[in-house]
Amino acid sequence: MASTSLLSPARQDTADGITRRVGVEIELSGMTFDDLVAHVSDFFDAPASQESRYVQVVDTHHGPFKIELDSDPIKDMEFDTSELPELLGEVADAALDLVDAAAERVVPLEIVGPPLALDALNDIEALCTHLRKKGAKGSRHALYYAFGLQLNPELPNLEADTLLGYLRAFSLCYDWLKARQQLDISRKFTTYIGPWPEEYVRLINQTDYAPDLDQLIGDYLTHNPTRNRALDMMPLFAHLDEKRVRKAVDDPRIKPRPTLHYRLPDCDIDNPDWSFGHVWNDWVRVDDLAADRKRLAAMADAWRAHHDGRLSKLVTRWEQETASWLNPKTAS
Repeated sequence: MASTSLLSPARQDTADGITRRVGVEIELSGMTFDDLVAHVSDFFDAPASQESRYVQVVDTHHGPFKIELDSDPIKDMEFDTSELPELLGEVADAALDLVDAAAERVVPLEIVGPPLALDALNDIEALCTHLRKKGAKGSRHALYYAFGLQLNPELPNLEADTLLGYLRAFSLCYDWLKARQQLDISRKFTTYIGPWPEEYVRLINQTDYAPDLDQLIGDYLTHNPTRNRALDMMPLFAHLDEKRVRKAVDDPRIKPRPTLHYRLPDCDIDNPDWSFGHVWNDWVRVDDLAADRKRLAAMADAWRAHHDGRLSKLVTRWEQETASWLNPKTAS
């Protein structure tokens, strides 16, 4: 896997003048849970501690990297066998070992990183390369894998106009991102990374749409009462108004935080033509588009013209037009 030079977004700091941070989640297979813990521990030269049977934490200089077997039903099976009679305890331990072995073949192993400063993301690129050399496998190796690489980028600020910029930029770039980052057929047909409805995309890209935070959250929840979106806004909106979000979507997996939750990309970690940098750099182009209001408005006009014109749909695909708009010099 060739190393990719990581781009930096135009807006690198938060409103408090602190460097923006990014959380990264990596799903993979190809090794046992214990081997993955050992490889991450070795890479960072940091100790690992057991939080539970299916969760361990590597305490790095960046903060804790959590390694887990990413399946709630499997985690729910955990129980303390030490209080059982010796023979029954041995039987229970053996049964759990069988569950572990089976689960490691079909359930993703997941690395959940701490919030990392932008200049620390090179370590994620290097970690992916390290794990590939150790035998990590990505989505393409089985139809039931459907592994992803998720980004949780902190925002420059939490003002409604800033958030709307991100919503618009992502909606306009979705087809392009999907073509570039959704390489695995198993994830193409999953429902948990779906697009926003076209009705909602049209709403947020209207020239006169200028909501305050209350309306922005309300409109999103009306059109997207689910966390199953390629860009999931539930963690951010729960951070801003948790009671309202919980009322609309009663899902304990929603964790409030002041970040976006970008879930679209595959994790194709053993493919030599794939890298974390490719995923990150595509996101930076969306991030920069969100900051460029003139280019964003012109692109929204072009999107409406494309989708309202029958001939334009036959002649070109919107994902092809998107590439030219992601060049900052292309603004009308």
